Amino acid sequence: MKVRMCCAGLRNLLQGLRFSAKYYSKHNLPQTMCPYSKSKPIKCCILDCSESMCTHRTAPPGSILPCRFFSCKQEGTKVPSKRKQNTSRVTSDLLHKNLLKSEQENWNDISPTYKAVTKRIKGKLEELHNMYTRNSGSPRMRFGENVYFEENGCIFLAKADDVDEGNADILFSIEDLGFSDAFIQRIRISPDQSYMAISLKSENSEEATCIIMKLGNFPVVEKVIPSVFSFEWAANDVLYYTTQKNLKCQNVFMTTFTYQKHTKLVYTEHDARFFVDLYCTKDRRFLTINSNSKTTSEVWLVDCTHPFESPALVQARTPGVFYHIEHRKEQLYILTTYGEPAEYKLMKAPVACSGKDNWQLVYALEKKTKLVDFEMFSDDCIMFLKNAGHLYLNVISFVSHLVQSIQLPTWACEFELESHLEHTTSTCYFQLSSPVHPPKRFAYSFKENNLIEQAVQEVPIITNCHTTRLLAKSKDETLVPITVFHNKNSKELHRRPLLVHVYGAYGIDLNMSFKEEKLMLIEEGWILAYCHVRGGGEQGLSWHRDGCQRNKLKGLHDLRACIMLLHELGFSQPKHTALAAASAGGVLAGALCNTDPALIRAVVLQCYPSVFITAYENDERTPLTGILQYVQKLRKAALDHASRKSKKVITSFIVPGNWIPNIILDVQANGSHCDSSWEHSLNEVARHLAFLSRELEEVCHPQHHSKPCK
Repeated sequence: MKVRMCCAGLRNLLQGLRFSAKYYSKHNLPQTMCPYSKSKPIKCCILDCSESMCTHRTAPPGSILPCRFFSCKQEGTKVPSKRKQNTSRVTSDLLHKNLLKSEQENWNDISPTYKAVTKRIKGKLEELHNMYTRNSGSPRMRFGENVYFEENGCIFLAKADDVDEGNADILFSIEDLGFSDAFIQRIRISPDQSYMAISLKSENSEEATCIIMKLGNFPVVEKVIPSVFSFEWAANDVLYYTTQKNLKCQNVFMTTFTYQKHTKLVYTEHDARFFVDLYCTKDRRFLTINSNSKTTSEVWLVDCTHPFESPALVQARTPGVFYHIEHRKEQLYILTTYGEPAEYKLMKAPVACSGKDNWQLVYALEKKTKLVDFEMFSDDCIMFLKNAGHLYLNVISFVSHLVQSIQLPTWACEFELESHLEHTTSTCYFQLSSPVHPPKRFAYSFKENNLIEQAVQEVPIITNCHTTRLLAKSKDETLVPITVFHNKNSKELHRRPLLVHVYGAYGIDLNMSFKEEKLMLIEEGWILAYCHVRGGGEQGLSWHRDGCQRNKLKGLHDLRACIMLLHELGFSQPKHTALAAASAGGVLAGALCNTDPALIRAVVLQCYPSVFITAYENDERTPLTGILQYVQKLRKAALDHASRKSKKVITSFIVPGNWIPNIILDVQANGSHCDSSWEHSLNEVARHLAFLSRELEEVCHPQHHSKPCK
């Protein structure tokens, strides 16, 4: 058994194990039998938070919610005295320090084992990173004739006609601002381009710092605001922003930069279940204050022509109804789940009477379609959509009332919309990518009604990687999309290692953006499979509802069906299959380990797996103390089990009875559950892949067994 696991997956893995064990115990259901049940080869399961759902991009409204932990005191329970509490705290701190020291010493002892492999992988990843990031460029913000963009911690300004020629001026760098260890999270430019607001975030903090720069020949710092989440310009010198504390965002402030400079509180969300975010409509007529929970949302409007007036409510929050606002010609365009079916629709209503009783349907999505993004223009809007893994865009004309549907390239899995600060533009720019295809720029022209591929890059799109999309039939006959990547030149795919990815939570899609390590795996003969199971958001809101809470078991059935189909079609085989589950995906991975351990032989619960855990000393979401205690218990359980077993027959070879799984904890002083620099990510990914490579090599290396793996 070979398993790699990161800190964020631990709680979810255990939750998954408890979830499946409890369900099958209650319903007395037998475990699924596998034709290979008489022989159980060592396999690989990866549970990893290094590809967290958190990214440098601002998440959609309502998707970032605080983690809450509750405790209760039974009636009559005696409250410990302050002296006892202090004594307990001192003892706990001492235990924490001793455990941390012990794990650090253990890591120092074992890390040289992976040094050579880590060095090789790191070198390859650096080579790929330098090759593709140099040519892909970063998203651009177009503002009239000016184009703003960020690269390597520097903000650049160029003329639209010169930007592709590499002619750009540096406005400033984050090192100049004294934030060399931070990265830029968000950029907003004032309507007259006299001010720029940027948020800077370090790897060790969930909170960002907002810096307002006064632009000109020599940009200068106008103001620094700590603990900011989102911000928008309501006018040339009026900025609205939200503050974040303890993963909560509930207050909205307004600050001005005229001779009467002042700051005041303009909105407070009193319900702790709601998270507040800001957004400006495309025509900059309104600034929207969006208050979102897991089940509903509410929007308040700030009239940008009168930015000092109090916000006005669009529609009071209604249980089960989400909505977001755009504006065009005194009409509010509303993306909402209101009405049946409970999927996103485009509706409209007059600004003067914006309640839901006045909402009129403009366009409804087809079944099992995910609305990925939406952009409003003067006479059109574009919806970026996903169906069965395929990306396409629908162009809705407000003049002709026609809808044009345009298929995007078949290899595309992710897109990033470039910021268009003027809604009168006739072209929409965006980037497409996949796990193994670096970002490539495209444009849609409203005048010519066609898709335009931008200038050919020095490094072309990968041509030797094949993309396959499949549909697996789940237990209840539901068809579950799978996206598969493999090298076209690979022979005998059934002998190739397969890395299966799953998430299936919070209505969030699997992360399928470009990663250098994914391309490296393809070049080395791996097969990558992404299983878009229920619980995620790949086929709309109903896809999420069908796989969450009481329906969580459906996501498990989906994952099982996907892996079985992959093997049936000749993509690898159980003994060469690994499972990657990011963050909350550990729930499904843990459940599959209990219900179908023989299916992928990822974890056979007669036997403990090898585990590689990465933790961070100052992670606010996953405290280190619990991880240290977990590792101690896991290591003891593995040793107790090994001492009871003298030998175990695995396929056609014998694993010696003294084989003990590797339980490795890598504690990083810097970093957190979300966000990391390229350098930190490079080192972490290299260590993870080195561990995986070495563990799989031991499975099939002939010198370790009586017969080589086939």
